[in-house]
Amino acid sequence: MKGRNMTRWRDPAKDPRQEKKTDLITPEGYASMQSLLDHLVRVRRPELSRKTGEAAAQGDRSENADYTYNKKALNGTIARIAYLQKRLDALTVVDRLPQERDKVFFSAWVTLEDEAGEELRIRIVGPDETDNKKRWISVDAPLARALLGKPLDADITVDAPGGATHYIITAIDYTTAGDQAER
Repeated sequence: MKGRNMTRWRDPAKDPRQEKKTDLITPEGYASMQSLLDHLVRVRRPELSRKTGEAAAQGDRSENADYTYNKKALNGTIARIAYLQKRLDALTVVDRLPQERDKVFFSAWVTLEDEAGEELRIRIVGPDETDNKKRWISVDAPLARALLGKPLDADITVDAPGGATHYIITAIDYTTAGDQAER
């Protein structure tokens, strides 16, 4: 893709290729986003402003790589701050447990067993806090949608690129992230 910068951050709300995201988030996810916003506003933006000013003072800006790099990074940081402020205002923090804890709902830890007997433990979270390493999947993901509202021992089928995958729900848990780390 010649001429297209694939590493540039884009506001997902303005990207026509993406569907509308669910506006739910866990308290941990909200705190993490708020912390990132605070860091960008208090540390990153002032740092980049200072560096851009120093580079601009060196003379001809058209030939100054430091100025060009820092100005581009500053503009990206300002756009990211604006996005985070807007997104945080739109989010709904889900900070209470569901009444029916024997069914899968938002923020649940779910243990699944596939046809081969292998277990998969995932957590259903908001789209802004997904993390493959932690196995936190978006509530908008096909697997999460198939799980929502299902009880323990339910048999579910999820259409995947490699074909349909069958799972049985073997555990549903609503522990917090701190409780989960101890396991």
